[in-house]
Amino acid sequence: MKSSVPTAVAESPLQFVRRGTVVSLPNVSPTRTLLQVLREDLGLTGTKEGCNEGDCGACTVVIGEPEGRGLRYRAINSCIRLAHSVHGLAVWTVEDLTADPLIDRQGAALHPAQQALVDCHGSQCGFCTPGFVMSLFGMYQNRVLTGQAITRPDAQADLSGNLCRCTGYRPILDAACRMPALPAARVNERAVRRLLDQIPATRPSPHYIAPESLTALLRARREHPQAQVVAGCTDVGLWINKGHQRFAQVLDVTRAAELRRIERYPHHLAIGAGVRLSDAFAALVKDRPALAPFAERFAGLPVRQSGTLAGNVANGSPIGDSMPLLIALGASVVLMRWAGRGARGHIEHRELPLEDFYIGYRKNRLAPDEIVAWVKVPKARPAYSVQRSRGEWVRAYKVSKRFDDDISAVCLAVKVWIERGRVVQARVGAGGVAATPARAWKTEAALEGRPWNAETVRAAMQALSDEFTPISDMRASAGYRRAVLANLLWRGWLESQAAPTDALRLEVGSAWGALRTEAQS
Repeated sequence: MKSSVPTAVAESPLQFVRRGTVVSLPNVSPTRTLLQVLREDLGLTGTKEGCNEGDCGACTVVIGEPEGRGLRYRAINSCIRLAHSVHGLAVWTVEDLTADPLIDRQGAALHPAQQALVDCHGSQCGFCTPGFVMSLFGMYQNRVLTGQAITRPDAQADLSGNLCRCTGYRPILDAACRMPALPAARVNERAVRRLLDQIPATRPSPHYIAPESLTALLRARREHPQAQVVAGCTDVGLWINKGHQRFAQVLDVTRAAELRRIERYPHHLAIGAGVRLSDAFAALVKDRPALAPFAERFAGLPVRQSGTLAGNVANGSPIGDSMPLLIALGASVVLMRWAGRGARGHIEHRELPLEDFYIGYRKNRLAPDEIVAWVKVPKARPAYSVQRSRGEWVRAYKVSKRFDDDISAVCLAVKVWIERGRVVQARVGAGGVAATPARAWKTEAALEGRPWNAETVRAAMQALSDEFTPISDMRASAGYRRAVLANLLWRGWLESQAAPTDALRLEVGSAWGALRTEAQS
């Protein structure tokens, strides 16, 4: 339902902790963003509006939520985060680093994140600087204060969601690495927790519905089938900002306690719908370390710290990066609904292989009263060894115009199980080449039962190039997509070998030349 919010029933107050006090804001629209509330309602204009779609990082703030005895800090994009999603959390903006009475700077005028930028000359026009400062603050809390050293790759990863168009990144990265050398500044987490405890956890709301249990969430879904379901709002936020859509009701799945965890079973991981992408990818990488480079290229860190894996899956964009990987890994989705009336009902669920979930462009098999509750991912088997000619080999590749914080032109994920040098099982997922994330069935057939060697892979490359009919758009031409998709498979095979020889380098050059010629013709 896209409409103005009814005014007959007042929205419950939005409350969060900031600068040692509980902020309470009445009648905040369910589709009002956190950036709008900060700038327009609270006058905190240090937080900037740049792209207004979560790409540039100028709007970055840090939120803190209870975890164990302390707080979990996340740098997020406030421009696409709905304001009500921070109810019951702590919020820091760039103004707060020198004004928050709960940050002990030991008499220093500036926070180490700010002082390091000054020392390293990390700002020129200054528009992007507040966002960089807040990402540095998040890095400081999560790395420096936990005793971790900050390397240049760490800094690049944590700042991947912030763009600078005049200073250049070298002095900013220098500032990140300098922070540990400065006098410490600590948040009084006990005091923050005491303030958070003053905010009512349960907040009945007619417009922004955020149930705290799975049962309550499913019942709310049944009672309000037209409500817009949200998790991290990394896509819905764009519908609001760029498409000017308004929703009379919003249903937030991330507060349901059962869906905020990752459950580990003997043969699979079950990732709840409320689990942030950063945590979901951390679990997948822990199980399959080879996926680490791919995981860091899913958007920028602030997006990964807001968005959820289940949200990306439910969205179903043909250029969404997680789906080709999950298809290759053999993942499935668990869909849940509340059957029956009121308290007398019960939970029903069904499970689908991910590749069967999609039926068209941004269309899926989800019923109006269902949610994607879990994503189930089979656990890794022993990794492939060239010496043993046996094991599971997995790779995922993303090709985009910009290395960090960009949308794929082409995405390919491959998992093969090899026994005695022969492919026993293959799964291939592809993105950016069809109306939906797709499984490459013909390519799998070209691999299975055959030796894991150059000849087999060349035949599979041809099958992969012919399997899809991509379109040409602003990101890539159809011919480029077909050629690159096949070449990524070849790249993967080369990486599966101990070390490419000169002959293999000639082979890959020849294969690239042939496919490039075909694409141009």
